[in-house]
Amino acid sequence: MTDVLHIVLDDTAMVAAGRGNVLLSRLVHRAHAEPGWFLYAPACALVEADRARPGTAEHLAALPSLRILDLDLPAALAVARDPAGWAIAHTSYVAQPTPERPDGARVATAAADEWKGRTVRILDVGP
Repeated sequence: MTDVLHIVLDDTAMVAAGRGNVLLSRLVHRAHAEPGWFLYAPACALVEADRARPGTAEHLAALPSLRILDLDLPAALAVARDPAGWAIAHTSYVAQPTPERPDGARVATAAADEWKGRTVRILDVGP
């Protein structure tokens, strides 16, 4: 049986990836080389990451192992109800269980403190 791992990058993890974070580089490599490893970038978090570090969106969009997740209507409604801001709200929504991800996904973040009190599993990739 193949282990399945779903990881959603928040905006801080995306910026860290662009700055050469070793753990994120390994995750990208594993998602490319290993079956059952999946990386996701919510569109709202991608926009925020690109604002923080211009060029991040193009860099991440070029990675074949990274799936960009659109802001569809259910996600937009969840984001609209969340006062935390678009990036964290979309990332949190994407991390919830779905038919494709029955156990949900872990959120890779370089700012774990921002996720306190949220019902998501965190993968701290910060320094």
